[in-house]
Amino acid sequence: MRFLLLSTLILFFITGCSTKNETSKEYHKQKEPVSFNEIDGFFDDDLNYALEVFKKDCKKAVKYEQFTKVCQKAESETNGKKFFTSNFQAYKLYDSNSNDEGTITGYYEPLLYGSLKKTARYKYPVYKIPKDLIVSDDPSLKGSKSRGKMLNGKIVPYDSRVEIENNPNNPNFEAIAYVDDKVDLFFLQIQGSGKIQLEDGRLINVAYAEQNGRSYASIGSYMFSKGYLTKEDLSVQGMKKWFNENPSKVDDILNLNESYVFFRVSNQNATGALNTVLTPKRNLAVDKSVIALGTPVFMSTKDPLTKKPIKQLMVAADVGGAIKGEIRADFFWGFGPQAFEYAGRMKERGKMYVLLPK
Repeated sequence: MRFLLLSTLILFFITGCSTKNETSKEYHKQKEPVSFNEIDGFFDDDLNYALEVFKKDCKKAVKYEQFTKVCQKAESETNGKKFFTSNFQAYKLYDSNSNDEGTITGYYEPLLYGSLKKTARYKYPVYKIPKDLIVSDDPSLKGSKSRGKMLNGKIVPYDSRVEIENNPNNPNFEAIAYVDDKVDLFFLQIQGSGKIQLEDGRLINVAYAEQNGRSYASIGSYMFSKGYLTKEDLSVQGMKKWFNENPSKVDDILNLNESYVFFRVSNQNATGALNTVLTPKRNLAVDKSVIALGTPVFMSTKDPLTKKPIKQLMVAADVGGAIKGEIRADFFWGFGPQAFEYAGRMKERGKMYVLLPK
C-alpha cells in the first residue's frame, strides 16, 4: 500500500476497515452521466481482461455495500463488454472549476539491493514498525495522523526522518534488511512497496506497514527553486542523477521530507490500499474521497515516452499521499527497469470516467 505515499513520482517532486461509511460518501458533484458510446476508445479496449482485473479486486471490494451485488454478478461473467455496460452507469469527472482534464502520474515497484546483515556496503536499514510507535486519537497528536510515542509519561508526535536516521541504535528499531543506496530507499518509501535482492539472489518483498505521522514535504519543488533542477530534469531519473553528482547534499535535501515509512515482509508482489495484488497498467491510485476503492475507472491519457494515447478501463485499488483531487491518479506500471522508465517520466494530462453500479 502506498502511503501514498504512496506518493507519487513526478508531481510528488514538483508539489511535493469498516468501509460502509467510508465508501458510501457521495462522489464529488462535478460528474456528468454519459453513455458508453460517448467514451472515446471504450469499446476498443480489452474489456474481457478489464473484467478479470475487476474480479480480482472484487475479492476485497465486495465488502463495500455499493459493490456487493455487482461483484457477485461478476463471478459468473466472462463477457466484459456485456457486464460493464449492463451493470454500470458511466460518469465523466470534472474538477471544481469544471475542467475535464487533470494530472496523471505514474508509480512502480522498485528493486533494491541488500543484505540481512549490516555491512560496509549495505548500511541503510529498511525498518519494521517501531516497537514504541502508537496510534492514538489523543489531542496532542493532532496534525500527526494520530501517530506518536510515549515520552516521560506523555504522548508526543513520533520522530521525524532526521531523528530516526540520527538514532540508529534505538532499541525500538528493527531492520528487515539493509540496502546499499539511501536515495533508492527514499524512493521505496514513496512507492510503498518493492523488492530487495540479496547477494545470493533471493528476493524479499516488502510492503507498506506504517508511517511516522509526519507530513511529507516536496523535495523536488525545493530543488527546482534552488536551481538544482530544470523543469526538464523533474523526473526520478533526473533527481537520481543530480544526487549522484552531489552526494554531500543528499541528507539535507531528503530530510526536508519528515515523513518516514515502515515496512513488513510480504509474500505477495506489490499490493495496494485495497489489499489486492496490483496489476500493471490496469490498477491506479486515486483520491478515495472522490473515487471509492474498487471502482472501475476509464482512463484517457498518453504514454509518457511515445506520447501515444492510452485509453483503457482500470480499477482504483490504491491511494497516495500526493493524489488529491477529482481528476488525479497514479498509474501503476509494474516492476523492473522498464516500469521505472515509464513511471519516473509520467506526468500527463488525462480525462477520467468512473463506472458506478446501477
